[in-house]
Amino acid sequence: MEVFRRYGFDKTMFLTTLILLVLGSLMVMSASGVFAERTYGQKLFFFTQQIVMAVAAMALVMVLLRIRKPFYKSPVFIIGLLALTVALLLVALVLPPVAKTNRWIVFSGVRFQPSELAKISLVLFLAWFLDKKREKIGEIKVLLIPIGVVVLCAALIAREPDFGTAVLLLAMSMIVLFLGGVRLKYFVWMGLAITPPLIYFLISAPYRLNRVQAFLSPQAAAENLTFQVTQSKFAVGAGGIFGVSFGESVQKMLFLPCSHTDFIYAIIAEEFGLMGTLLVIGLFAVLVWRGVQISIKAPDYFSQLAAAGLTLFLGFQVLLNITVVLGLAPAKGVPLPLISYGRSSLLCVLLAIGLLLHISQRRGDGRSPA
Repeated sequence: MEVFRRYGFDKTMFLTTLILLVLGSLMVMSASGVFAERTYGQKLFFFTQQIVMAVAAMALVMVLLRIRKPFYKSPVFIIGLLALTVALLLVALVLPPVAKTNRWIVFSGVRFQPSELAKISLVLFLAWFLDKKREKIGEIKVLLIPIGVVVLCAALIAREPDFGTAVLLLAMSMIVLFLGGVRLKYFVWMGLAITPPLIYFLISAPYRLNRVQAFLSPQAAAENLTFQVTQSKFAVGAGGIFGVSFGESVQKMLFLPCSHTDFIYAIIAEEFGLMGTLLVIGLFAVLVWRGVQISIKAPDYFSQLAAAGLTLFLGFQVLLNITVVLGLAPAKGVPLPLISYGRSSLLCVLLAIGLLLHISQRRGDGRSPA
């Protein structure tokens, strides 16, 4: 038996999300102003776009919180969302490239990145499949379907090309499978099968090897290979303990590429210093902690796996983005959730949080809310 408590959602997660949204919008305004004015003639161009999407996505979250039925567990919804994701990934590959990649669906001037939706649809599909086949999950033939779906989505994303997101998707999916009870020995076989294609994709494009080279040997790498990370480190170092103050970043003056997207954390470090970066990390830690609590208290096995997977989706992106900004990992092009500019990322992250909040409203009979 399940008990649905409307507006009994996790208030801590909701409030933390709002704080990160406000902080992210302010940082997009600060980090993008110079680039936006030079490119579009409007200093607040990216800030306006981000605000519009934030309002629309939060409206969607509020709709999700009012739905009484556990729609996210419906096979029709799960399979339909997965099919839509695969279809969009295929369409993106045949559309004219944008910035020399096929990562976006462009319609009436609005761009959407299907790989962001793939993270959510795969988590829900894997949770549904593992719950449905719970008694047979130890059989390798049963695992062929979820593994095939994961590999298909990862291959389509790698083909765009977006190698970093493909690897993130594989890693996240493997952890969900592990949480679902898949034996460790199967991961050895999966690793042996997946490694050759990953190596092929890595060496098939020189720029990927260049990124790895720049990470492993930054002093020996050519200057243009380490420029972005070097400028990012300059920004982080310039911030000191308390930062140079809001809006006073130097690196955003076209010195640091992608300062309002993938490297916005560096601008936070420059303008708010170590204290600002620790605040951001603390807020994300709260978000992940509440996600874990929602997973633990979820009323059924499917909801537990889905909540855990969605929390991993958020936590992994935060970890990867920050390690890249600090030069602790090769550049991957992964945005910082709720902070970086990007309408597709913002929409899908808030959709994931909306699902988590919806799950937090559902309790097994006799359980008390968080």
